[in-house]
Amino acid sequence: MKIRVAVLFGGESVEHEVSIISASQAMNALNPEKYEVIPVYISKERDFYSGPELRDIKTYTDMSYLKKTVPAVHLVKKDNQVVIESLKKSFFKKNEPIPVDICIPVMHGTNGEDGSIQGLLEMLKVPYAGCDVISAGCGQDKAVMKHILENSGLPMCPWTWIYACDYEDHKEEIKAKVNELGYPVILKPACLGSSVGIVIAHSEEELDAAVEEAGQYDEKIVIEQMVKNLREINCSVLGDHFDCKASVLEEVTKGAEILDFKDKYLGNGKTKGAKSQGMASASRIVPAPVSLETTKYIQDLAVKTFKTLGASGVCRIDFMIDGESNEVFVNEINTIPGSLAFYLWKEAGISFSELMDALVKQAIDRQRRREKRITSFDSNILSNFSAGSAKGAKGVKGVK
Repeated sequence: MKIRVAVLFGGESVEHEVSIISASQAMNALNPEKYEVIPVYISKERDFYSGPELRDIKTYTDMSYLKKTVPAVHLVKKDNQVVIESLKKSFFKKNEPIPVDICIPVMHGTNGEDGSIQGLLEMLKVPYAGCDVISAGCGQDKAVMKHILENSGLPMCPWTWIYACDYEDHKEEIKAKVNELGYPVILKPACLGSSVGIVIAHSEEELDAAVEEAGQYDEKIVIEQMVKNLREINCSVLGDHFDCKASVLEEVTKGAEILDFKDKYLGNGKTKGAKSQGMASASRIVPAPVSLETTKYIQDLAVKTFKTLGASGVCRIDFMIDGESNEVFVNEINTIPGSLAFYLWKEAGISFSELMDALVKQAIDRQRRREKRITSFDSNILSNFSAGSAKGAKGVKGVK
C-alpha cells in the first residue's frame, strides 16, 4: 500500500510563488510507486485547496479560476485519522475524505517556516517532515536565532536589533549602537526570507530611510555590520539531532551589493524568457571554490548550527566569508530552503527522490519516538475541584 503524503505549500508569505515552485519540484520527486501525493495549496487568504489540478503549475496563472474549480478543503481528525475533507458537499460529486499518512510542509516564510503550520500539524498528531514548532520559530526569527547561536559560541558578525516602532523615540541611542558596528550596515526584517526587505545603509543619513523600508515588512529589524569583500557560501544539512550530515558547499554569485530576490530566483535575469527553477535558478558555483580545510570547517559549523537550533529535515545554512580576513560567519538558517536545496544533495550523490524518501522516514521516526513519550497522566483532579475556591485545585491543602 502506498504512503499518502500531503505536500503543503503557498501561504500568505511574500515567498508565496517561490513556495509553489519548490512544492512542484518536491511533488515530482516523490516516487509514484511508493507514495500517493496529495497537493494542499494554501492561498494568500489562508484558504486551503486540494485537487489533482494543483500538480500542474499552470493552474496558478489564473487564481480566480483556481478558486472556482479546485475544492476548498480543511484538515480534520476523524476516527483517529487525519483526513482532507471538502468544505462544500455536492450531490453530483463524491467528495470522500482523503486520508493522510504524512505531511511535508514546503512553505517559505510567514506561517510556513515560523512554526505556525507545524503547530497545526502537532495538534492533529499527524507525522510531518522538517523542523518542529520551536526550532522553526527560532530559525525564522533572525534576532532570536542569532542570540541562541552567539550564546553557543558560533561565529557571528557584529550585530544588533531594534523594534521599528522604537526608532523615532530612541533614534540617538540606536544610531550610537549602529555607529559602534560601523558603516555600511545591512538592515533585515527579522522574520522574512528570500532577501525581501533587505536594505543597506552606508551612513547615518541613510539609516532613517533604511529603517522605514525594512520596517514595512516586520516589526523587528536586525542590523548587521556589512562584511567586506563578501563571499556567500551555503551548506545544507539533512537529518535530525540523532543523525545528520552536511552537503557539499556552494558559492552563490550576486548582481549587486547583496544577493537579492532576483538573483536567487530569476538567475540574475540573464536568460530572457527562461522559466524560474526556484532557488535552483540562482547563479552558483558547486562545489564552492574554497580549500578542503575551509570546506570541512564550514560543514562542521553547519552541523553545529543545525543541532544547536534543534533543527530537522533538510535545511540550508548560509555563511559569509570576509574576503580580506577569510573570517567565516554564520549568517542564518533556512529551515525550508528554496527547492529544498536538492541541487546540493545531487552533487553529494543523493537524488531528489532519495532526499524526499529521507524526509518521509524522518517524519515517521519522529512520530514513533513521540508516541513512546509520557505527555500526560491519568488523573481525576476535577472530581475534587471546588468551584467556590479562589485557589482552585492546585495547592489546596488536602486535595489529592
